[in-house]
Amino acid sequence: MVDNTLDLDRRHVWHPFTQAKTAPLPVPIRSAVGAVLTAEDGRQYLDLISSWWVTLHGHAHPVIAAAIADQARTLEQVIFAGFTHAPAARLAARLAHLLPEDLERVFFSDDGSTAVEVALKIALQHARNKGEERRTRFLAFAGGYHGDTVGAMSAGTGSGFFEAYRPLFFDVRTLPYPATWDGDDEVEAKERAALAAVEAALEEQGAETCALIAEPLVQGASGMRMVRPEFLRAVVARVRAAGVLAIFDEVMTGFGRTGALFACGKAAVTPDIICLSKGLTGGFLPLSATVTREGVYEAFLGETFDRALVHGHSFTANPLGCRAALASLDLLEAPETPVAWTSIEAIHRQRLADLPAAAVRRRVLGTIAAFEVDGGGEGYDAAIGPRLRAAFLEQGLLMRPLGNVVYMMPPYCITENQLHRAYDSVGSVLRSSLL
Repeated sequence: MVDNTLDLDRRHVWHPFTQAKTAPLPVPIRSAVGAVLTAEDGRQYLDLISSWWVTLHGHAHPVIAAAIADQARTLEQVIFAGFTHAPAARLAARLAHLLPEDLERVFFSDDGSTAVEVALKIALQHARNKGEERRTRFLAFAGGYHGDTVGAMSAGTGSGFFEAYRPLFFDVRTLPYPATWDGDDEVEAKERAALAAVEAALEEQGAETCALIAEPLVQGASGMRMVRPEFLRAVVARVRAAGVLAIFDEVMTGFGRTGALFACGKAAVTPDIICLSKGLTGGFLPLSATVTREGVYEAFLGETFDRALVHGHSFTANPLGCRAALASLDLLEAPETPVAWTSIEAIHRQRLADLPAAAVRRRVLGTIAAFEVDGGGEGYDAAIGPRLRAAFLEQGLLMRPLGNVVYMMPPYCITENQLHRAYDSVGSVLRSSLL
């Protein structure tokens, strides 16, 4: 008898962010097109979270698939130390053109965590190469999540995900984050308090700090927590005045999620280093980029190897991933894509307002919508989360609540009818006996 997918999975697979003893069986997916996943049993699920925030233009998009197939017939991989190739060079130039100001030196790696790891290394070594050896500390915000490698976990200690690994962390000072939502009448007071904390940290350790890292405008994994652009601008102005680099983790917010190509553009503030991944290839292949200013890059130039950035991966700038990214950027810059962002945001704002009273702290930014379930507990392990997820699956929706936070971040190809149907189903769940 031939083993089926679930049999093999149960015997051999270790799933991410999952307590295997208590979690329900995973859903075996056979195929996907556009915004719809099809399971092995024929059931279909509307993908409202872009399959962990990576799928920009929809599943199995023919333009990206064709680009990968074409590249695979020519060059599938080559070492990127001492060699280069057209897809990587073209992609680096394309990103430099799209990013603001002089963010034009691109270091390729494999995933979002690694893009952050590279950014932290650049900031630390930049200070050392400039003779500022005292600058070895970092600043980050409470609730920030930057990935699962050691440096990224250290920067994300305020997210609360990584207590088991605390002995590995290096020194990161966590600052308060003035999360806000529609109708929040305390936002200005929260921002003043947070900025005062930034100023105090810089006064106490500014000369010992090399960088501040932030998810610009939206903290993803801690519950789609949003801040106003003016707060972000004020923070960057203060750290810059102290000689501290600003790192923006746009792994999630990049490539249109906030209704602009990049969140830094939406906020009208440019970081010194930006981290990109997830949607970079349209969700087809792992690829990331850490992009910095020319002046930062120049600090690594010299006659000796110890000034160089000593980091790399076997699949750095993989040609298949670079071609996928170039195709995804073509789609991203097509005139219909910003139209899709605007339509998704308009539906979010309309339908969030119509949800039952159990939906509180409602918020929208571009294609991202979120709310909290009143009385559903708090934190990633809130008991309401798994119950909501199961109820949404029964309604044919792929949604993965972050504890009591329900959010949508659909691919840009989702139709108005599909998104309205999703909101109908969410409303039905919120009115059910589940709560």
